[in-house]
Amino acid sequence: MSWITSLQKAIDYIEEHLLDELDIATISKQANSSMYHFQRTFSLLTDIPVGEYIRRRRLTLAAKELASTNSKVIDVAYKYGYDSPESFTKAFRKQHGITPRQARNHSGRLKSYNRLVIQVTLKGAEPMQYKIVEKDSFQVTGRKESFSVENDENYIGIPKMWDRMNTDGTVEKLVNINTGQLKGLLGVCVDSSNEQSKQIDYWIAVAHSGDKHDDFDILNVPASKWAVFEAHGPMPHAIQDVWKKIMSEWFPSSGYEHAGTPELEVYPEGDITSSDYYSEVWIPIK
Repeated sequence: MSWITSLQKAIDYIEEHLLDELDIATISKQANSSMYHFQRTFSLLTDIPVGEYIRRRRLTLAAKELASTNSKVIDVAYKYGYDSPESFTKAFRKQHGITPRQARNHSGRLKSYNRLVIQVTLKGAEPMQYKIVEKDSFQVTGRKESFSVENDENYIGIPKMWDRMNTDGTVEKLVNINTGQLKGLLGVCVDSSNEQSKQIDYWIAVAHSGDKHDDFDILNVPASKWAVFEAHGPMPHAIQDVWKKIMSEWFPSSGYEHAGTPELEVYPEGDITSSDYYSEVWIPIK
């Protein structure tokens, strides 16, 4: 249960510092995790980004203070991290549906988001299909882009990268040079996030042996022990559901940890909108 304990420790840290300037790198350290893995795990388990959780909690406490004290709106705005009463009022109305002054006068309903407590739910009705494999180092070739992990920019940028490369013919070129043991397109995430870079590198690539192709770059994936999970169904929901189960069910009970090396999503040829489309998630473990 150390994995769950670490995640709860990070949430507790957030709660204890809601009135401070919170930095995602510092929060991630509480969970003994990189920024990227912490933010992804948090989002998968709670269905909201870390930043949105912080915003909701601050506005919940701000509403409570306005409704129960005589504090000035401008003081409450600054206390909970807003630069001006106008920006505070805009955010407050978005969450609660009323203005801070209406909350002060008890003339509307408030929306409360409570403090998170992480719990493990044991499930057995829908078993996960996976295998453990050991694989020597191998080479992939493709295109790389870097994305910030702050404000969930990677979740916005990566789908756009796929759209561009599907549209401009890059994906078709990659499929034609797939000569490695893994068949299909690969989404490869290289987590380099830290306090200095706060970025990940994301590759759209194929397994390819031999010399460097003129149009693409090469990434060497190190020898690893892998947990390989099956996903069945249309994209992106099928693979997103598998990721959620991996984080919420498999990792907490498996005894394994993420090895910190590149992870893969494998997309074989086929209709990705089909109900029986097959794909895989490859996670390096230790």
